[in-house]
Amino acid sequence: MTGKPTPGPKYAANTRAHSETVLRGFYDFHLDRGTDTVLVNPFPLDRSRRGSRAHEHHNPMDAFAPTRTGRYRPKVPKRIPKRIPDDKFNEIFAGLRSNRDRALLVFWVSTGAQADELLDSVERDALPGQQLISVTRKGTEDVQLLPASTDSFVWLRIYQHEIWAKGAPHGRDEPLWWTLRRPWRPLNYPAARQMFNRANRLLGSNWTLHDLRHTAAFRMAEDPKMPLTHVQWILAHARLTITQIYTTPSADEVIESALAHHARQARRREEPQPAPIVPGYNPDSLSTLFGGPPA
Repeated sequence: MTGKPTPGPKYAANTRAHSETVLRGFYDFHLDRGTDTVLVNPFPLDRSRRGSRAHEHHNPMDAFAPTRTGRYRPKVPKRIPKRIPDDKFNEIFAGLRSNRDRALLVFWVSTGAQADELLDSVERDALPGQQLISVTRKGTEDVQLLPASTDSFVWLRIYQHEIWAKGAPHGRDEPLWWTLRRPWRPLNYPAARQMFNRANRLLGSNWTLHDLRHTAAFRMAEDPKMPLTHVQWILAHARLTITQIYTTPSADEVIESALAHHARQARRREEPQPAPIVPGYNPDSLSTLFGGPPA
């Protein structure tokens, strides 16, 4: 359903590449410190590099040339991010158990924020009158206002009235998202992921919370009236090339477009073609005299 590879008996290429980087850096650190117990790095760099750092004398005006980092580093395939189709998103939304979960899901898919960024928000961060919500960006710790859909604030208000009536803490500096049972605790990422996994089990799928961010990015990038630079700002990408991956069509979209093309070609062969206009006559004049083709 999702097109994602299922976990196999071996570690994925991303995991092995990350481990290779960590282990090589660990041994390089001890070699630089002169630790007696470490004499050689068992994860050396590629021989063509001759021990130098990658792109050591790179000209910033030139593009980066591909280079292999380590001799034992696996090649990590580049994959297009997975989006949740609209019909499947509606099924996941229908499988949620509480208004809190519905509000969270709509916020994630409309703002494009990362899951833990939205979970860290407090009550004063939500601005329904301006249709904005403030989040603290992961990594940079910058505070950024993100536009959200009107439905997200509707579900948020329903959830807040419901949980405040049960006695949950209420205040500008209080967390925006709470657990649904006493004692009241701020909702954390593992609990939110478990909530999403329960909805996944209803479909037999393996979507993740991060796929909601990908879905929001694809929806914004497909809007012809929304510049890609605006999408980059909302997603807080450092480079526009990162945002451009969301302009790549999915396999389902390509197949649907190709089938529609074949259907148009078949109709064109079946329909009779109009007689060509004799050279020397103005098509506009003939349309005025005899009437144009039916609309």
